[in-house]
Amino acid sequence: VPMSTRSLISTSSTLRIAHSAPANHCRTESPPQARSGGNEHRSATAIVYCEANFGGIDGKTANGLVRHSEKYEILSIIDSEKAGLDAGAVLGDESNGIPICRNLGDSLEHAGRVPDYFIFGIAPASGMLSPTERDLVLSAIDLGMNIVNGLHEFLNDDPEFAAACARARVTIRDVRRPRDKKDLRVFSGRIAEVTCPRIAVLGTDCAIGKRTTATILTRALEDRGIRAVMVGTGQTGLIQGASYGVALDAVPSQFCAGELEATIVEAFEREDPDVIFIEGQGSLSHPAYSTSSFILRGSCPDGVVLQHAPGRRHRCDFERMAMPTPASEINLIQTFASTKVIGLTLNHENMTDAGVSSAITRYERELGMPVTDALTRSPNRLVEMVLSRFPEIGGGVASGAA
Repeated sequence: VPMSTRSLISTSSTLRIAHSAPANHCRTESPPQARSGGNEHRSATAIVYCEANFGGIDGKTANGLVRHSEKYEILSIIDSEKAGLDAGAVLGDESNGIPICRNLGDSLEHAGRVPDYFIFGIAPASGMLSPTERDLVLSAIDLGMNIVNGLHEFLNDDPEFAAACARARVTIRDVRRPRDKKDLRVFSGRIAEVTCPRIAVLGTDCAIGKRTTATILTRALEDRGIRAVMVGTGQTGLIQGASYGVALDAVPSQFCAGELEATIVEAFEREDPDVIFIEGQGSLSHPAYSTSSFILRGSCPDGVVLQHAPGRRHRCDFERMAMPTPASEINLIQTFASTKVIGLTLNHENMTDAGVSSAITRYERELGMPVTDALTRSPNRLVEMVLSRFPEIGGGVASGAA
């Protein structure tokens, strides 16, 4: 095993035998909390791997799980570069008691037992495991941990991983794996049967906070007694525990619109919601991604909330590609689809609070629509953004209700 792999695994084999380990390198100032998110019935425990990426763009799966997880109790994050820090604080949120650990050994020592799941929390552009990461995942399997894999590389198809799982009697969840081709759905037009408003949360770039904004908006409306459902379209939302969703970037293009349409129809028929939010992917103007076009086609949204990062100078992973302006993205969306952008939400990366306030004022003046930051401003502003355009939602529930 290479040295880099040993440093990430550390005392795994020792822990497996006797649960003895070196000094803990993932203590935090805050007392540990049992769960991230707010679901009191969660039982599956998990460690999330995010080496050298937590808090960054490629760490968006781990970042999202720390902020919200309906399915797993997140015990710790693995990132040796931020070991000892609190995961919530690193994201700029309140401390949440989820520690960042140096390696798998330290995470296991902190847990005091072998957790149920090892979640691969990085979303690299390659979508594949590195040799070091491959060794680490195999080590987690040997320890008796089930694997949650959000990559494009399906580990269940790998003979070595399949054999390791059989020996350890654990499973791998390949989150992005689509249904069998014979079962994939094409667009049918049944989206017209969904009579509640459908609102897509799109963005001007990838990894810009679309899922986070959609999640906060859904919960804010639910807190006001409005039946809101979020449909996930990427691996992170599905790992977080979205009841409805499909990893669109792994579905053959012929079926993307149909798979999303069918998922939305299922959510409408089963939940009878007042509103459905659809998580966006990438950006309609971004040449590297096509999923936004399928989301607009498959969901036929009645409205769009657009997410933008004023402090981001260029597109993620494309240093010579400047960010579009919100106005140009809005024009493109409203030209491409029969819909209306109802508001702008901001990602405050590389911005001060005063800078966020200034941007809100400027964009409201320029665009003539409500603007807010889902993470640093009151959720009431998000609710008002939606209810001002769709007052029929929830039978006229007051937007400022507690």
